[in-house]
Amino acid sequence: MNWLQKFMYGRHGTDQLNIALLVLYMVLALIGQLTGLWFLYYLGFAAIIWSFFRMFSRNHEKRWAENQAFLGIWSPISSRILSLFRHQKDKTHRYFHCPKCKATLRVPKGRGKIEITCPKCQTVFVKKT
Repeated sequence: MNWLQKFMYGRHGTDQLNIALLVLYMVLALIGQLTGLWFLYYLGFAAIIWSFFRMFSRNHEKRWAENQAFLGIWSPISSRILSLFRHQKDKTHRYFHCPKCKATLRVPKGRGKIEITCPKCQTVFVKKT
């Protein structure tokens, strides 16, 4: 195992973009195998080659910039997906969006029609919980 540590010394290693590329490879390879669309399989193979290139690269600044660009795109998507799951699991509260500033507001369920005041912009609106 010592040889692997010596080999990886100074290399970039793995990050969120590499993990996403590996998942993309697995999805494209599976779809390519099941449907017989071989170009998807080869597209997934290109993704894993790019992932290995990034992992073994010694140019940390470029790989860091690539990862930051990926996170700039992926973070809003993942936070929206996670908030949807979180809202569905919450059995005691309802979630509404402020009509003016679009802030997400959490109010208790089962209170009938209530007047909601947005803490950010002080807009008042009525909703049924």
